[in-house]
Amino acid sequence: MAYFDSASSAPLHPVAHEALRAALDDGWADPARLYREGRRARLLLDAAREAAAEAVGCRPDELFFTPSGTYAVHSGMAGSLAGRRRVGAHVVVSAVEHSSVLHAAHSRVGEGDGPAVTEVPVDRTGAVSPQTYAAALRPDTALACLQSANHEVGTVQPVGAVAEACRAAGVPLLVDAAQSLGWGPVDGAWSLLTASAHKWGGPAGVGLLAVRKGVRFAPQGPVDERESGRVPGFGNLPAIVAAAASLRAVRSEAEREAARLRVLVDRIRARVPELVPDVEVVGDPVRRLPHLVTFSCLYVDGETLLHELDRAEFSVSSGSSCTSSTLTPSHVLRAMGVLSEGNVRISLPSGTEEAEVERFLEVLPGVVAGVRARLGVPAAAREGGATAPDAAASLVVDALGKLCPIPVIELAKVIGDVPVGGTVTVLSDDEAARLDIPAWCEMRGHEYGGRNGTAFLVRRLA
Repeated sequence: MAYFDSASSAPLHPVAHEALRAALDDGWADPARLYREGRRARLLLDAAREAAAEAVGCRPDELFFTPSGTYAVHSGMAGSLAGRRRVGAHVVVSAVEHSSVLHAAHSRVGEGDGPAVTEVPVDRTGAVSPQTYAAALRPDTALACLQSANHEVGTVQPVGAVAEACRAAGVPLLVDAAQSLGWGPVDGAWSLLTASAHKWGGPAGVGLLAVRKGVRFAPQGPVDERESGRVPGFGNLPAIVAAAASLRAVRSEAEREAARLRVLVDRIRARVPELVPDVEVVGDPVRRLPHLVTFSCLYVDGETLLHELDRAEFSVSSGSSCTSSTLTPSHVLRAMGVLSEGNVRISLPSGTEEAEVERFLEVLPGVVAGVRARLGVPAAAREGGATAPDAAASLVVDALGKLCPIPVIELAKVIGDVPVGGTVTVLSDDEAARLDIPAWCEMRGHEYGGRNGTAFLVRRLA
């Protein structure tokens, strides 16, 4: 199997293996105790904290270990909001934040009905505008959140510029650095930072929360003496040691490996549209993570595509609406306004060989063609069709109750049955149609006339 889903969870780094085994022998005692075994455990914990803080770019006493990256996000947001309750309860986030950030922002944090939330829109590459983000800050803004890089499309966000805007407004900025920390530190005057060890090849169950000195922060819930009262309970010290050791190891390899993987990803970005018709590669082509690329295929059922790639021995991920876990498009793809059909995310782990990428490029065209054929997509539909001599000026396609990609497939089948200038109205109650029908029009050179309830108007232009 070729594992191409390191953005979800990276394989355990060899250094993490070694550190974990060693720490299981020496790090089992309570580091809060004063006897010999406790002192030995404390030395391991302090060394891990120093190594992790160096990688993050903060002081050791500003960094705390949590049971997960999600825990770090939730506790970081809750503590910051509680510490600034006198300012207000308004939160600013980007529309493409990880779900852990969005869920926490929209939940009942603090008193009353919780914070009001402003979601800053992104452009078609998935990036926020620093000016638009700055304009969303208000006198009652208690917290701003911005990811360092997007987990689905790899676009790197302008954290430095947004951090300056937040600093000028006196608003703390929390950065979710889960996807990028293994590749390098996050620049800019951020106030809080979170990350998750299993994203860089550390063990699962370890998160990082950094809180800069001077940031108002009030830990929520019962506390004890551990992690300065910010993370209660007995931590998994062997896992913490392995997480810090692997972070230091991957960072030492990052520059060389990033350059190597960027070449492979550039090859995927260039070759997939050449090999597979009707594909949209999404995300910023330049300001992006070095190991990640995402593309979407018209007329493809995403769940079937992932299963077929798995049968071909490729483990990939998807933000498509057409998966068993969700019936709506990924909020990231929706915010970007890009095609959601047949979405595939490739995130190459360190050590990926060129031969594995070449084999993927050989297999993908046949897999996509097979899925399209199974769904009954004729070649003429993909080519735009031809005008029938007695074409009607307008047609209606009833795709109510049908999930993607069926509404777009039905549209493609009949667009050739109307003359140039004629219209097709697609009736669809599938949430993905809001993205996929406009995206199809842009890709095929037709005019999207807008939506009225469940009716989508398309005008043929060629």
